Amino acid sequence: MTVETQIAWVGRLILAALLGVVLGWEREARGRDAGVRTFGAVSLGACLFSIISFAVAPEGREPTRIAAQIVTGVGFLGAGVILRGRGHISGLTTSATLWATAAVGMAIGYGLYLLGTAATGLLLFLLLLRRHPRAGFPPDNTPPLPDAPDDTPFG
Repeated sequence: MTVETQIAWVGRLILAALLGVVLGWEREARGRDAGVRTFGAVSLGACLFSIISFAVAPEGREPTRIAAQIVTGVGFLGAGVILRGRGHISGLTTSATLWATAAVGMAIGYGLYLLGTAATGLLLFLLLLRRHPRAGFPPDNTPPLPDAPDDTPFG
């Protein structure tokens, strides 16, 4: 592996981290626990795993096995962000954005700069959308459901 190749990979890591920070900034600005550092780290880590997956895979081997594990691992991380209480579920947007941020990091890691940057822009657009009442639908005035009993063994 040449030094020039490794320098290019460092550039990918920096870009992935910066794109993750952009998304984390929006979450942090809305008071969410997962913010700049979390999103930057997820994007950076996904990028690094993507680079490693094709850098160390012997010729003729499938380098996407590591990529598949990124999707699973970040899904598990995102599940830890989702909270339920008093008939209300929160953290779904943060969880979904963490998962998508890993995809941004993977895109940059595989050298798909335009795709990763466009995905960041689209994610930011989605995050900046405000909740508007649905046109033509009456407001939902139904009371929230009572909390379900916690039936987990670790409750």
